[in-house]
Parts: sequence; C-alpha cells; structure tokens
Amino acid sequence: MTAPTLFDTEAPAATTAAGPRPLTIALDVAIGTTGVAGDGWTDHVRAKAKTLHGRFAEQQDGCASFYRHADFAVIEGAAFSKARFAGMDQLSAMRWMIRHDLWKRDIPYAVVPPDQRIKYVTGTTQPKDPATGKRASGDVLKGIVRDAAAELFGVRTEGRARYDEADALVLYAMARDWLGDPLATVPALNRQALAACTWPEREAVTVG
Repeated sequence: MTAPTLFDTEAPAATTAAGPRPLTIALDVAIGTTGVAGDGWTDHVRAKAKTLHGRFAEQQDGCASFYRHADFAVIEGAAFSKARFAGMDQLSAMRWMIRHDLWKRDIPYAVVPPDQRIKYVTGTTQPKDPATGKRASGDVLKGIVRDAAAELFGVRTEGRARYDEADALVLYAMARDWLGDPLATVPALNRQALAACTWPEREAVTVG
C-alpha cells in the first residue's frame, strides 16, 4: 500500500469511541530505504544521493514530510547484537537525526527494538526458517515478518520496499495497541513485546 499524499497540510484526527486518535506515524529508519506507515497506508523514503551526507539529508527531509504534523511517532531502535557490523554507526546516526528532529518539533516518540517488532507479529524473537528449521535471517526472516503482518492486519506490502513497509506497519500496529486502539486482536504472548519498548509518557501524546 502507499499513502495517497504526503502530509503537506494538517490532517484531521480520526475519531474513536475513546475520543480523537493521535495522528501516528511509524518509521523503520534506514540510510537507503525507510519504511513508513500510518492509518490505512504504507509507503517509503528512498535515498539516492551518492554521498552519505546526501543520503542523510534525503532521508531526514523525506521522513519529515510524513511526520511534520504528527502527534506521535514510533521508530525502530538499534539491534545491539549487530553493534559491531560495518555501517551500524552511520545507521545509528541516521536514527538519532530523526529522533532529534522529532524532539525539536515536540513530537513524542517511542523506540521499538527490532526483536520486539518481530515478536509482536510472530510470537517469538527467533522465528525458524521453515526450509531448514534453523533460526531465520536475512530475506527469509523479513519474509516471515511480512507474511505474519499480512495475516494479522490484512495488509500485504508489495514492491521493492515491501519488507521495509511491512516493518513500519508492525511498528504502527504496536503504537496503536499501546494507545489502546489496536489494529487487530494480537495473542497475549505477542503483546509481551510492548513491555520491552521505550514509550513516552501517555500524557505527552495528545491530539494537536
């Protein structure tokens, strides 16, 4: 799915039984392709600049075009098991640039560890590769998360950024669950992932 338009104008808050729903934007931040999700849509930001600074700028501007009017944002945090991998310092910088921009805009945000995003849709932080029975990784793991998200939320992301958008969709679903307005009924085991995330003070998440 893709967003019909970027949030260039103020969007009215959706109304639920509990009152207005905060405009929530989810971001699976990356230097190359960032998955983005909101209420009923997924999209992505793809950086094409040849330099790292150029990609940083493209990502920050692109992400801000989605969250500039948001009441609440949720982003993926670092996978500390991969802290020594090449490029992780640049990715950490990209994530903190987005966090800092959210802070400057007074937009409260949550941070979800990657393994908890996986647990929320699969019930485990270590899904098994159905072909080998071993711990899934790479595109196999991404495909498992995408399939699980499609089954739970009824949205199958497509295209080159399908895995990034699926990850953002899960982040968005977690935020909605935390807000008390879940996208779908999620098993109790899966919902344990919410307790392992860093959420803002609930009073800080208000409809602007």
